[in-house]
Amino acid sequence: MALDFQSPLPLHVQLKEVLRKDIEKGSYTEKIPSERELMDMFSVSRSTVREAVSSLVREGVLEKIHGKGTFVTTHKVNEWLGNIKSFTETVENMGMKPGIQLINHGTQNNSVIAETLGVEDYYAIERLRFADGEPIAIERTYYPMEIGQKLAEHDLNEVTLYSLLESIGVSLNEAEQKITAAVASEEDHKLLGIPASASILLVERLTTDPQGNIVEYNHSTYRADKYAFCIKMSRKSGSL
Repeated sequence: MALDFQSPLPLHVQLKEVLRKDIEKGSYTEKIPSERELMDMFSVSRSTVREAVSSLVREGVLEKIHGKGTFVTTHKVNEWLGNIKSFTETVENMGMKPGIQLINHGTQNNSVIAETLGVEDYYAIERLRFADGEPIAIERTYYPMEIGQKLAEHDLNEVTLYSLLESIGVSLNEAEQKITAAVASEEDHKLLGIPASASILLVERLTTDPQGNIVEYNHSTYRADKYAFCIKMSRKSGSL
């Protein structure tokens, strides 16, 4: 597919979408063409190619392996850390269709979760999350009672919780997150359709509003073979 040099849409954006569609069609299943090959194929500059490819790397569609080239990522979904994002936003950024299946919701009384939230009573929402129809994660989110009951007034099989929270006046400001490895419980491996011995990623996230009040505690399970958490780091010159 040729790029439209007369279009107001920047060339790097056009190239990015062409590459994304080629990957979705299966034209590239492992390594993509080199920078020089892409420059020749689309008659564009090196900077255009690098910007397009870098954008797909940031979105988790591609990954660069030093000394070998750029490859289609082996993980189906890649979440770049640094911003508070919903599962829906992450999956849509990968060019995939998110899905939701409500498992359970209502009042619970686990003392550890209540203490984490700093409340006596809390509201729990448990949902199975999909990417292009495939189960990827089990979201278990816990809210102070007043917030949870407001969320439960909506169809929890349809809504994005972060968008819904903001619509009811709850601001998400900061979050602390911990990611650990584990083996799936019997319940989780059945829901996710993975072997009983399969590894999973456990994610704990505590989110606060601008005033420092806890608004959500998230304790979720992700398939380690389909989901990856990514972060870009830098080193300051002269650091020890």
